[in-house]
Amino acid sequence: MTTNKRGLAEQLWDFFCSLRLTIFLLIGLALVSIIGTVIPQGPQREYLATISETKIRLYSSLGFFDMYHSWWFILLLYLLTLNLICCSIKRLPRVWKIVSEPVLVMDESFERTLSNTQELKLKGGKSELKDRVSAALASEFARPVVTEKDGVIHLFAQKNPWCRLGVYVVHFSIIVVFIGALVGSFFGYKGYAQIPEGGSVNQVMGRNGKIVNLGFDVRCEKFTVTFYDTGAPKEFKSILSVFDGGKPVAGLQNIPVIVNDPLTYKGVTFYQASYGQSDEGALYHLTVLNRKTNKAEKIDARQGERVALPGGAFLSVMEATQNVTPFMKEFDGPGAQVEFTPPGGQPEPFVILSDKYQSFNAQHGGDLLINFDGMDQKFYTGLQVAKDPGVWVVWTGCALMVIGIIMAFFMSHRRVWARISDDGVTVGGSASKNPAGFEMQFDDLVEKLNKA
Repeated sequence: MTTNKRGLAEQLWDFFCSLRLTIFLLIGLALVSIIGTVIPQGPQREYLATISETKIRLYSSLGFFDMYHSWWFILLLYLLTLNLICCSIKRLPRVWKIVSEPVLVMDESFERTLSNTQELKLKGGKSELKDRVSAALASEFARPVVTEKDGVIHLFAQKNPWCRLGVYVVHFSIIVVFIGALVGSFFGYKGYAQIPEGGSVNQVMGRNGKIVNLGFDVRCEKFTVTFYDTGAPKEFKSILSVFDGGKPVAGLQNIPVIVNDPLTYKGVTFYQASYGQSDEGALYHLTVLNRKTNKAEKIDARQGERVALPGGAFLSVMEATQNVTPFMKEFDGPGAQVEFTPPGGQPEPFVILSDKYQSFNAQHGGDLLINFDGMDQKFYTGLQVAKDPGVWVVWTGCALMVIGIIMAFFMSHRRVWARISDDGVTVGGSASKNPAGFEMQFDDLVEKLNKA
């Protein structure tokens, strides 16, 4: 019975120490990250409107809309962390012994395990040869350790022994990054806020639907958006100001916030995420000219509002744009789709442009010449709000990862032994990486000893 239990424990230990498990978990995390990139995270109304109700239910049940906080994604991270810890515990003692307790004596049995060996016939006594070989090793590697055994002098020198621990530094850095992510997940939050121009907020809606109090106010002073000729948004920018305790915060007034250039205060970061038209709607400006009396009148209207015109006619602005070029290639400037109702007549829709195109505008309106002068459009800015107290833990893990990768891939543990006896000098060496490069360095050392 005891034997079976030990066997199960050993199997579990081997499973969590397996490199296959590591590869499987890394591939799984990569695939999951791809899914999280393709499917927008959070309540994206625009995306939800493009997929079926069945897909919405399926994605919600699988946690695809908040995938990086789903239980199975967290489970993958826990399993990878446990796998890294087990692999390190299993392999680290052997590597640590190589680093901290190197073999100082190169006997004949150990010599046969080395990839590079050379026997030298050098003139001089043991003491003299020891000094010459020590000087050569010190110049090429490091000051050697001298050991005398049975009348034979052994010298050992090594370079970059600690680079063997690079892979374990990488393991530790990944665990530190995971810890930082957990700290941010448990003690931080991510939310969303919509601020109309001239408005302010001191609360945001968290991912879980809970209201999060910021402890200060953020005001949107102005929002601007520029467009390409195709009508697609080119750049949208919010001008934000921060107020704490009702007082403006110095240095955080009228700060422009664009995509990839956020605003941060008290550990809370505001990212430009989206925008939309404010509920107040746009204010449209028109000029109505009576062709008979040649009298012009300025009129303001909001979308869908039925405005009375001189002579008993009515006008409603259905929609408008600051640039009609994407829709009417031969024109530029502002334009509007209106519905004109002559006195006692039926509504008729048509397009009006700026006064630069009066001949075009004169085709409609009867006795009235209607020009579109532009619009004052108010927007709201959509901000992603995030507080992550674990971000510096994550950055620390990233720095450790860079150090570990440099140690593991760009540095090599190089070791050289020399045995000085009555028969001559025997030199041997090995390297943990880049054996071809080490062989060239070893040959240079042998040549230097022969010349000396």
